[in-house]
Amino acid sequence: MSVQDQLHRYLFENVAVRVELVNVSHTWQEIIKNHDYPAPVQTLLGELLVATSLLTAILKFYGDITVQLRGDGLLSLAVINGNNRQELRGVARVKGEILADSTLKSMVGTGYLVITISPEKGERYQGVVGLEGETLASCLEGYFMRSKQLPTRLFIRTNEKGAAGILLQVLPMQDTQPEDFNHLATLTETVKSEVLIDLPATDVL
Repeated sequence: MSVQDQLHRYLFENVAVRVELVNVSHTWQEIIKNHDYPAPVQTLLGELLVATSLLTAILKFYGDITVQLRGDGLLSLAVINGNNRQELRGVARVKGEILADSTLKSMVGTGYLVITISPEKGERYQGVVGLEGETLASCLEGYFMRSKQLPTRLFIRTNEKGAAGILLQVLPMQDTQPEDFNHLATLTETVKSEVLIDLPATDVL
């Protein structure tokens, strides 16, 4: 990850919830600048970058993680690879004209999300997630509930300048009340893209 990008980790006081706050705007610009991707594909790559960075932040291991979308639509592949050092790279494969108002499902078609974790030591793990949600964030939230069984919310924001995101997750083995977590999620939902992308992390919090 570029020094211009930032990852911050926090714990909320008196509530057993952690927050990961990431800005990958510079890395995103580097990935898309040499490719003539349609705007919706650029946005989706930014979302995948944010998601991959957040996943590498909360998975305590040394190695790589790959998050990829595959489908039978005009966007047949979109993939981001990252590691525990927050070094990120990615690419997309487009095979037709993608309209400016295209959604995740209209671009990917019938497809799925694949998360591959490759630790330097130990077994390689792969999880496959159906595209049941309308957004990448909602699909990943479903993955966390099934695989980790921890309440998790992702808030991904993009605009023409950058890409950033926030992950909220209940700490394992902690007694956190659902209303406390939902309250934090409701507050986080109000954070607009220009705030999350442009302001320092402390101001966002």
